Amino acid sequence: MSTALTADLITRESHGLSQTERVVDTFLAPAKTFTDILRSTSWWLPFLLMVLVSLTSAAVVQHQVGFERVTENQIHSNPKQEEKLNGLAPDQRARQISITSAITKYITYSMPLLLLGGFALYSLILLAGFNFGLGAQTTFSQVFAVTFYAALPYLLINLLTIATLYLGGNAESYDYKNPVGTNLGYYMSDAAPWLKAFLGSLDLVKLWSLALQVIGMAIVARKTITQSALIVVGWWFIVLLGSVGITAVTS
Repeated sequence: MSTALTADLITRESHGLSQTERVVDTFLAPAKTFTDILRSTSWWLPFLLMVLVSLTSAAVVQHQVGFERVTENQIHSNPKQEEKLNGLAPDQRARQISITSAITKYITYSMPLLLLGGFALYSLILLAGFNFGLGAQTTFSQVFAVTFYAALPYLLINLLTIATLYLGGNAESYDYKNPVGTNLGYYMSDAAPWLKAFLGSLDLVKLWSLALQVIGMAIVARKTITQSALIVVGWWFIVLLGSVGITAVTS
């Protein structure tokens, strides 16, 4: 090996991975990305990608489906809500759909900001679980960075949504909460809402992201995969049960 090449490798090793390399390695060699977080907790590129893809997806949904249709589809998937809405006078029903559509639109376009808040809360919960439950000494910034990189597979759901809608997706069957067929719940339109919610959570992309979170937390907290899974999957399961329970009660 030449002296110049050796010097270059040493320089790259000391400087760590670039942001682009981190993003690529999240999909190809995740341990490299999460190990590099021990050096630097920067997470700006994943966030930027999420902003761009999220806003593009929102614009496509607005253009190809429309937020009123999104609202009507969601109401139709909730028997109790649909029954209640159908009991209103036509003008009241139209006003309620208009208000709900506007709220859905604002939430959709505000998703990047909501992600920041949601990831911060999630990171605090994981930080407490690892530091107090397992005696780790990881920092909030490390957990926050792991969470952003682990969430990168979710970009695929947005990209698939954009592709599906542009390739002739049916606006009348578009499901805002479960837009693409990466889970069994997507294909069971006549199933009970709670069952659809449960199967929708067993999504290939979401489980991929969960696995990345387990790997990332094991590395930054310096714990085993089993210990990491105990905390990460444990919290995921609690949220899953709560979500399915709320759906069962309100649908």
